[in-house]
Amino acid sequence: MREVIDDLLGWWRSGATVGMATVVRTWRSSPRPPGATMLVGPDGTAVGSVSGGCVEGAVYELAQEVVGNRAPVVERYGVSDDDAFAVGLTCGGIIELLVEPVDRTSFPELERVAQAIARRDPVAVVSIVEGPADSVGRRLVVWPTDADGTLGSARLDAAVTDDARGLLAAGRTDTLHYGLGGERRGEGLTVFVASYAPPARMLVFGAIDFAASVARIGGFLGYHVTVCDARPVFATSKRFPGADEVIVDWPHRYLQGEIDAGRVDDRTVICVLTHDPKFDVPVLQVALSREFAYVGAMGSRRTHDDRMDRLREAGVTATELARLSSPIGLDLGARTPEETAVSIAAEIIAGRWGGGGARLTTTAGRIHHD
Repeated sequence: MREVIDDLLGWWRSGATVGMATVVRTWRSSPRPPGATMLVGPDGTAVGSVSGGCVEGAVYELAQEVVGNRAPVVERYGVSDDDAFAVGLTCGGIIELLVEPVDRTSFPELERVAQAIARRDPVAVVSIVEGPADSVGRRLVVWPTDADGTLGSARLDAAVTDDARGLLAAGRTDTLHYGLGGERRGEGLTVFVASYAPPARMLVFGAIDFAASVARIGGFLGYHVTVCDARPVFATSKRFPGADEVIVDWPHRYLQGEIDAGRVDDRTVICVLTHDPKFDVPVLQVALSREFAYVGAMGSRRTHDDRMDRLREAGVTATELARLSSPIGLDLGARTPEETAVSIAAEIIAGRWGGGGARLTTTAGRIHHD
């Protein structure tokens, strides 16, 4: 929807009804990813694409139908059995579309969604795409600290809100499955979660073996991972295949540049693994001068004590030091780089969702935190 939001919002504000088709699931070699959107406006104008041209004609007609009867439908398109160039995908893939009427009545939250997208603030739009006929198209909009709309029941809304926030934090769009009563392990109901947020960033400073494992698990968690080190002999893409990018620069200079350019935000996590004062003290001064989601630094107890003294001498305040996780990670007894990466990831997750790190078998009440 991001690519067509201006047209959609203009028609919505005018009070018109728009036919909107959204790719919700794909199989094999599909031309457009989940979330791709096509609009059919009140004047017959088509905006956007769901298949790169393969099935747009059929979707155009279907969108006009749903505007007329105001009944959302889910339609699947694949290769035509009779003619690959008929109403089908010539690439051999399969796409599933949610086609629905959109106006002020059916999507009252659109203005807020558009504002969040414009500001690059995280927001997820959740729609039922499989379930009882009268439930298809129901919508719930989820922000990190708010939600609007309903999918039909308080229990379902609560479960989906929790899960959508997890996808939103990772910048992922996906389908999720529930029981008709909102049970997470149930069946009968499928929702599509369209996340409108760039993936959160993980900045790993220090091109060491532990950094390679942290980069891999950061990617697994959905972060856009950058490894940065001032030593070109160590900071290479070959040594860090799990990173999205490898930067050769002084850590503090690179971080300050990313801050100045607005390429980091309060979802960014920072892992300082250099345990060398000439690298980690300057970069931690920069990192602790603003509030990131997580700032951790690796090192022994002796290294930690020395680092804290150096940071205090450099003028870092007690409030800023309280934001530092050092030594980095949770107490899992980790020894290897891979185990240490799990320990670091566990602390990041706990910080994101308010977990205490205790074994669930020793706790009671809700498993998922607000």
